Order: sequence, then C-alpha cells, then structure tokens
Amino acid sequence: MILVDELYRLPATTIRGETTNLSAYEGSVILVVNTASKCGFTNQYEGLETLYRKYGDSGFVVLGFPCNQFMHQEPGDEMTIQRFCELNFGVTFPLFAKIDVNGDSTHPLYRELKRRAPGVLGTGSVKWNFTKFLVGHRASVVKRFSPSTPPAALESEIESLLEEA
Repeated sequence: MILVDELYRLPATTIRGETTNLSAYEGSVILVVNTASKCGFTNQYEGLETLYRKYGDSGFVVLGFPCNQFMHQEPGDEMTIQRFCELNFGVTFPLFAKIDVNGDSTHPLYRELKRRAPGVLGTGSVKWNFTKFLVGHRASVVKRFSPSTPPAALESEIESLLEEA
C-alpha cells in the first residue's frame, strides 16, 4: 500500500520524455485525466484548459495522461499529441507520455488512483478516455468522474478543495 504522501513520488514521464515524479504538484489540487486526441470527448481539452487557467494561480493543476487503450483513439507519438493539444485547444497544462490505465502495464499512478477511488459498483478499471480523478491537497483522492462529466461541472468541488488550503 502506498502512503498518502508517496503518491507524489510515483514516477512519470513528461510529454517531452523527461523522467520525473509528481512532487512539483504536492500541496496542489490536482485533476488527473486520461486523454485521447480522436475521441468523442476530445473537445473536453477546452474545458480542462479553462479550469486550469481559471484556478491555476490558486493552486490547481490539470495533468493529462494520453492513453491509446480505448479503440486506439490516441495513435500519435508524444510530439504529435502535444502539437495537436496546443494547436487545437491551446493546452498549457502539463501533459505526460502515453500510458496504460488498465491491464498488466497500468501506470503506477493509475493503479493507485483506481484503488483509492473505485468506479461504479466498486470496479477498478477505467472505462473510457477522459475519466477524471480529483486529488486534494494532501493527495487524498476525492472523487472519480466519468468521461461524460464535463470539466465545468467540477468547478464547485475544485473551489471547495481550494478553500480548504
């Protein structure tokens, strides 16, 4: 079992290929999202960016983790993904290298997020692209949101968490 503060020490690779962890976001309210460029929910990039710009100076961050596990809706390499996000949606929030969110190769971050915030009926797997995990200041996973939940619907919960700081 991972201790709460160890969530920030889990490895991650940025979209530019740099090995890091999430310690830069320790103390922030974090929205972790598995993303895809060719999905029916891809337009949520715009809403995610809006949240990031609105609350970023208050201690909120969106972290995008591209994933190609759902009908191969993220086929491009990292440079292609980054360019797509910047050009089409003006994304400035941090993006990471493609990962798996289910199966034997599940990224450690997603393994832990799914454990702390199971899905409907306690299922562990991520069902589709743009599943969202809202993480509080002390790495407590607050809630999992379905892909169909628009980013704007999370504002009141984000604001509540930011007020707790």
